[in-house]
Amino acid sequence: MNKKTLSVLKLLVVVVIVALFVWFIFIKPSYNFSKYEKTLEEAAVRYYQLNPTELPTGKRVATVTMQTLYHKSYLKEDFYIPYTDKPCDLKESWVKVRKVDGEYKYYTYLQCGAIKSTVDNKGPEIKLNGSETMTIDLGSKYKEPGVKSVVDNTDGKMNVKDVTIDSKKVDTEKIGTYKVTYTATDGLKNKTTVERTVEVVSKIKNAVKIANDKKDYYQGSAPANYVRLSGMLFRIIGIDGNNVRIVADEDIANVNYSGVSPWLEDYFMKHINDNAKKLLVKNKYCNMKVTKETLNAAECTSFTDSKYAHIPSVIDVNLTKDDKSESFMKPETLSWLANENSDKTAYTTRNVFFGNEAGSDFYADLKTQNYGVRPVLTIKGNTLIKSGNGTSTSPYTFGETKTGKTDELINTRYSGEYISYGGMLWRIIEVNEDGTTKVVSIENIKKDGVNIKTNYKKVKSDKKIYNPTQKNNVGYYINNKVSEYIDTSYFVNKEIKVPVYKKEIQYGKQKTTEKYKVKLSAPNMYEMFSASAKSASRTRSYWLLNSSEEPYYKALVTDAGVVITENVGDFDEYGIRVVANLKKSVSIKKGKGTKDSPYNITK
Repeated sequence: MNKKTLSVLKLLVVVVIVALFVWFIFIKPSYNFSKYEKTLEEAAVRYYQLNPTELPTGKRVATVTMQTLYHKSYLKEDFYIPYTDKPCDLKESWVKVRKVDGEYKYYTYLQCGAIKSTVDNKGPEIKLNGSETMTIDLGSKYKEPGVKSVVDNTDGKMNVKDVTIDSKKVDTEKIGTYKVTYTATDGLKNKTTVERTVEVVSKIKNAVKIANDKKDYYQGSAPANYVRLSGMLFRIIGIDGNNVRIVADEDIANVNYSGVSPWLEDYFMKHINDNAKKLLVKNKYCNMKVTKETLNAAECTSFTDSKYAHIPSVIDVNLTKDDKSESFMKPETLSWLANENSDKTAYTTRNVFFGNEAGSDFYADLKTQNYGVRPVLTIKGNTLIKSGNGTSTSPYTFGETKTGKTDELINTRYSGEYISYGGMLWRIIEVNEDGTTKVVSIENIKKDGVNIKTNYKKVKSDKKIYNPTQKNNVGYYINNKVSEYIDTSYFVNKEIKVPVYKKEIQYGKQKTTEKYKVKLSAPNMYEMFSASAKSASRTRSYWLLNSSEEPYYKALVTDAGVVITENVGDFDEYGIRVVANLKKSVSIKKGKGTKDSPYNITK
């Protein structure tokens, strides 16, 4: 065979291969698809012949889906995507009919994978006037921006007045996010719907004015003045110039008076997330000296230097009292106020005093006492409230702290958020540098509903300070016995630092720090959320890990939520709250991180 003949044969082979390729890839699928379209349309015609009342009148368009034709046995042949065993789309394939010049005309649309009918099956393109997201002030009137244009690929430019606009869900009297829908249909009744997001917001300063009938302060024991910021719940005190002051809804920790300012600056502020910090401003807070004669003062005469955080003042309590002397600024536990009484004493407040102080709003005590700290912060007055109505179950929020998503690691979350684990409620103290997450139980450890208690009575040593390696020590019991009552499988062993004081337990004044590697420990008095938790069943007494060498003070929180360190006997039994560290691989399964909807971390 000569070269010329061989070349011709090769060419013929190539032509045959190309032809077969074209046949199998393009022609045959197209041919079969055309047969499917014809069969589908014929089935629709039979359907309407036997159901003439279904035929449209006037300018109406009637639609029957391929799924309906199968279901009612007008179609028996199966349609498949070419070279697969997958059926063509039953719901998206249809036949439409309308009356044109006195006769019914059928339009068939079939979708088989990538192969689709050429008949118009898309709704018009809707373009809106203005932004797809708009923000309006609480109480203002919603003004509809309208539609810019409507264009269909078959019908061309359409009248914008034919677009149906539904804005009835927008409630301008309630903060929240709403949707306005815009719907248009073309000649074949192909429908398009687009949405505009409408956020009804209020500047926090305006919200305070509206809620209080133009007054600057909230008053009474139960106003709707709750705010969630950086995973924590606060209460709005009132307007301060162009800004708004807020106070923590509960004691975050117990600190001696002289340690409050450094604790706030060096420790607490580090637990406010960065986005929340952007909403804060430095402020000058009341620190005037108060005597018994000036306890009812309503105006401050002395202020701190500008700072981000402080604590409430006597003035704040006085201005927020109603005509029955009730105020949300009086907590259930003893909590420091920013006002000294003398060089050695300062004022505290609580909702009820007993004994000689019964009926009082304030009580002066030694600055060395470790009492509750409720941080006060100042938010920019023009900060927008994005959601909530100010109640405890729906506090005002600003959008600075996004809710954790399913499968997101818990170590990406924030101090203050809640976790549900092992049938117990926990709170995030902080995320550690190694990716583990330090958490504290909200309530005491229980067995069959009864608080588990322990003491130091069997410790065979004169030095009875918190020590997880000393048998019968409170620290030893917590680390080695509490696991019998709670699930610890998600916790890891981690080094803790136990502060040991020379005598009085004071913030930042520890003599030494003992290090131990444990899985479970008692709370440190000076860490986040170590104070008695605010709950329906007030947290009962529990041990703290702070203790001293001489005269062997041991720190604990009483049933009343007050810290005591003196006169604690070796045989005295108290309950247990637990601090632990979650594995860095732990992730969110559901929940919002709030007390009512905590993050669930188990399936």
